[in-house]
Amino acid sequence: MFRSRLPAEVRRGVRDVAPLLVGIAPFGLVAGAAAVDAGLTPLQAVGLSLVVFAGASQLAAIDLFGSNAELLVILLTGVVINLRMLMYSASIAPHFRSLRSVWKSICAYILTDQAYALSIARYTDAEAGLDPAERRRYHLAVGGSLWIVWQCCTILGVVVGARVPDSWGLSFAVPLVFLSLLIPAVTSKPKAIAALVGGSVAVAGDVFAVPLDLGLILGGLAGVVAGVLADEWLSTPGDDSEIGGGH
Repeated sequence: MFRSRLPAEVRRGVRDVAPLLVGIAPFGLVAGAAAVDAGLTPLQAVGLSLVVFAGASQLAAIDLFGSNAELLVILLTGVVINLRMLMYSASIAPHFRSLRSVWKSICAYILTDQAYALSIARYTDAEAGLDPAERRRYHLAVGGSLWIVWQCCTILGVVVGARVPDSWGLSFAVPLVFLSLLIPAVTSKPKAIAALVGGSVAVAGDVFAVPLDLGLILGGLAGVVAGVLADEWLSTPGDDSEIGGGH
């Protein structure tokens, strides 16, 4: 009976995002546990998750916290990693133009990769014909579900991490998470080159103790430049840049 009272687009949003919730749960657990291992108090770890709510930049910030990096470097790293949100926001903004400012702010806060992908696909479906209220409900259902699961898993990770003995160490968890995100994304030669160059520069920055722990940012920038150049060089007629590609 409760389900039948929910607006149709809320039910649709929750249903569409449900398969993705299983995938983000482990990352939330790692984020919470790694934050405690990096030296944050449980309250600080939960506060970071509530304020930032961005998986990749949150994990990167936790890693830098553990390395005692400068606060400015941590903030700059988060901004660089989340620059893609500018493109997401510009793309989805026309669909929220008629909403009040408070709703726009809430929709912006819960905007993530998954929420953007599902919402923009729903909005551009010619058969959907959604009005502004329905678009808002769908986005809030998708983003809100992601937010609830992420925060719950982060809190659980904080509780678990606080109980793990220091001798065990959880510093390996964040690099493993980034590897699990990186490997499936390397589907072409330019992407492989970007990953190799970016990773190499970041590691070199750590080995040679680049001032202010800027190695991660330099690695990210170097990876982007390498990927763009590789894409231009390899995008020639007849070239197959897909990894494992062929006839």
